[in-house]
Amino acid sequence: MQVELLYFDGCPSWQVADQRLLEALALAGRGEVPVHRRRVETPEEADELGFIGSPSIRVDGRDPFAVGGEQVGLSCRMYPTAAGLRGSPEVEQLVEALS
Repeated sequence: MQVELLYFDGCPSWQVADQRLLEALALAGRGEVPVHRRRVETPEEADELGFIGSPSIRVDGRDPFAVGGEQVGLSCRMYPTAAGLRGSPEVEQLVEALS
Protein backbone atom coordinates (compact mmCIF):
# COMPACT_ATOMS: atom_id res chain seq x y z
CA MET A 1 0.00 0.00 0.00
CA GLN A 2 1.26 3.48 -0.88
CA VAL A 3 -0.05 6.46 1.08
CA GLU A 4 0.66 10.06 0.10
CA LEU A 5 -0.16 13.33 1.81
CA LEU A 6 -0.01 16.29 -0.55
CA TYR A 7 -0.04 19.81 0.87
CA PHE A 8 1.26 23.35 0.49
CA ASP A 9 3.01 25.38 3.15
CA GLY A 10 0.20 27.93 3.60
CA CYS A 11 -2.35 25.28 4.51
CA PRO A 12 -3.33 25.37 8.20
CA SER A 13 -4.80 21.83 8.14
CA TRP A 14 -2.14 19.60 6.64
CA GLN A 15 -0.42 18.82 9.94
CA VAL A 16 -3.74 17.80 11.51
CA ALA A 17 -4.38 15.55 8.53
CA ASP A 18 -0.90 14.08 8.91
CA GLN A 19 -1.48 13.21 12.59
CA ARG A 20 -4.91 11.76 11.86
CA LEU A 21 -3.54 9.74 8.98
CA LEU A 22 -0.86 8.18 11.19
CA GLU A 23 -3.50 7.35 13.81
CA ALA A 24 -5.80 5.85 11.18
CA LEU A 25 -2.99 3.69 9.77
CA ALA A 26 -2.31 2.30 13.26
CA LEU A 27 -6.02 1.64 13.89
CA ALA A 28 -6.33 -0.08 10.50
CA GLY A 29 -3.43 -2.39 11.40
CA ARG A 30 -1.18 -0.72 8.83
CA GLY A 31 1.12 1.21 11.12
CA GLU A 32 4.16 -0.01 9.20
CA VAL A 33 3.03 1.77 6.01
CA PRO A 34 5.06 4.96 5.49
CA VAL A 35 3.32 8.20 4.60
CA HIS A 36 4.99 9.98 1.71
CA ARG A 37 4.58 13.71 2.30
CA ARG A 38 4.77 15.86 -0.80
CA ARG A 39 4.83 19.64 -0.68
CA VAL A 40 3.26 21.23 -3.75
CA GLU A 41 4.99 24.53 -4.41
CA THR A 42 3.74 26.02 -7.69
CA PRO A 43 0.51 26.23 -9.67
CA GLU A 44 2.29 24.33 -12.45
CA GLU A 45 3.17 21.50 -10.08
CA ALA A 46 -0.44 21.47 -8.83
CA ASP A 47 -1.66 21.09 -12.44
CA GLU A 48 0.87 18.35 -13.16
CA LEU A 49 -0.19 16.37 -10.05
CA GLY A 50 -3.93 17.00 -10.36
CA PHE A 51 -3.71 18.55 -6.87
CA ILE A 52 -7.25 19.44 -5.74
CA GLY A 53 -6.34 21.22 -2.55
CA SER A 54 -4.46 20.90 0.68
CA PRO A 55 -4.38 18.52 2.36
CA SER A 56 -5.00 15.75 -0.17
CA ILE A 57 -4.56 12.09 0.64
CA ARG A 58 -3.94 9.41 -1.94
CA VAL A 59 -4.05 5.68 -1.32
CA ASP A 60 -2.36 3.69 -4.07
CA GLY A 61 -2.54 6.74 -6.31
CA ARG A 62 -6.27 7.32 -5.78
CA ASP A 63 -7.92 10.09 -3.77
CA PRO A 64 -10.67 8.32 -1.81
CA PHE A 65 -12.35 11.63 -0.96
CA ALA A 66 -12.58 13.08 -4.47
CA VAL A 67 -16.10 13.34 -5.83
CA GLY A 68 -15.27 14.73 -9.26
CA GLY A 69 -15.31 18.25 -10.59
CA GLU A 70 -12.90 19.67 -8.00
CA GLN A 71 -10.68 22.55 -9.09
CA VAL A 72 -6.95 21.93 -9.40
CA GLY A 73 -4.70 24.45 -7.68
CA LEU A 74 -3.03 25.73 -4.55
CA SER A 75 -6.05 26.09 -2.29
CA CYS A 76 -7.26 24.80 1.04
CA ARG A 77 -9.51 21.79 0.85
CA MET A 78 -12.61 21.09 2.93
CA TYR A 79 -13.98 17.68 3.86
CA PRO A 80 -17.55 16.82 4.84
CA THR A 81 -17.55 15.22 8.31
CA ALA A 82 -20.21 14.38 10.87
CA ALA A 83 -19.36 17.71 12.54
CA GLY A 84 -19.70 19.70 9.29
CA LEU A 85 -17.06 20.88 6.83
CA ARG A 86 -13.53 20.59 8.20
CA GLY A 87 -10.00 21.04 6.87
CA SER A 88 -9.17 17.36 7.34
CA PRO A 89 -11.05 14.06 7.28
CA GLU A 90 -11.86 12.54 10.67
CA VAL A 91 -9.82 9.52 11.81
CA GLU A 92 -12.79 7.20 11.22
CA GLN A 93 -13.12 8.41 7.62
CA LEU A 94 -9.43 7.77 7.06
CA VAL A 95 -9.63 4.27 8.55
CA GLU A 96 -12.45 3.50 6.13
CA ALA A 97 -10.45 4.90 3.20
CA LEU A 98 -7.47 2.71 4.16
CA SER A 99 -9.51 -0.49 4.47
